[in-house]
Amino acid sequence: MSGRWSRINAALAPRSMHIERRPLDWLAVSLTLLLCVLWGVQQAAMKMVAGDIDPTMQLGMRFVVSAVFYGFLTWRQEGANAFRDGTLPSGLLLGTLFCLEFILIALALVRTSAAHTIVFLYTAPIFTALGLRMFPHERLNGAQWGGIALATGGIGIAFFQSGNRSWTSLIGGDALAILAGAAWGFSNVALRMGKVSSAGIAKTVFYQVGMGGVALIVFAYLSSTTHVHWTPLSIAVQVYQTLGVALYSYLIWFWLLGHYLTSRLMMLSLLTPLFGVVAGAWLLHEVITGPFIVGAVAVLVGIFVVNRFGAPRGSGQQLRSGE
Repeated sequence: MSGRWSRINAALAPRSMHIERRPLDWLAVSLTLLLCVLWGVQQAAMKMVAGDIDPTMQLGMRFVVSAVFYGFLTWRQEGANAFRDGTLPSGLLLGTLFCLEFILIALALVRTSAAHTIVFLYTAPIFTALGLRMFPHERLNGAQWGGIALATGGIGIAFFQSGNRSWTSLIGGDALAILAGAAWGFSNVALRMGKVSSAGIAKTVFYQVGMGGVALIVFAYLSSTTHVHWTPLSIAVQVYQTLGVALYSYLIWFWLLGHYLTSRLMMLSLLTPLFGVVAGAWLLHEVITGPFIVGAVAVLVGIFVVNRFGAPRGSGQQLRSGE
């Protein structure tokens, strides 16, 4: 058991920026594609059991369990003085944005399709780039502005792809997913500029899932969305979210970041929304129209360009790729 904890601690320990990381090999590609599937399917899985457990409660319970895990790791690594290093204020800001993101995701999932939710959520890098633009050394270049323009056009095509959709559906669903992407993107800015950027990975994640677990459970009670009906399917989905996504996938992702080139991993992880769209069509029988596919491809290509040509270094996006 001590050997297992040593390997976990090694995966989550802060990494030096000067450690040489390798190009992607078959192992890295295979593991990253596996993570893309795990992350892409989660919105469809959550929506599939939304009648048994409201998405807000699903996320709240998932984060409470993962908060216990990462809180224990933080205590094991840093002891009782873990939160006396000056990272608490920026860590709380990071956690607040994280809470906002997932509240918006939960609200979006009950108002629009899982495919729309994940595609619009992954606009986050655009908001990160725009948020960091206020700093002189983070100015956007022409290619990045072109990528933002392409992604914005894609959002417009996908957003209005069906003429028979009501404004309630548009504003109540797709717009909430875009706002969730904005919260994710600006949380990367908070992580980049605050003292929490110097914290260990376990503590950084704990700030997010700890606040997320508490806030989402409280929000569920305040909004009367605490309905929980355990069925074999809802149990399986919750286990998948908690163990597969919130625990094991993060450990694999952090290990990959410690051994391979971050920029290459981030490019490959942009396949996640594609798996999400396929999962929505397969598991939920969501109708994927031609205009939506065109818009979604434009969004993903635009995000690829923003990341490829001058992605902000150390923005912390790698800590949140799989959400």
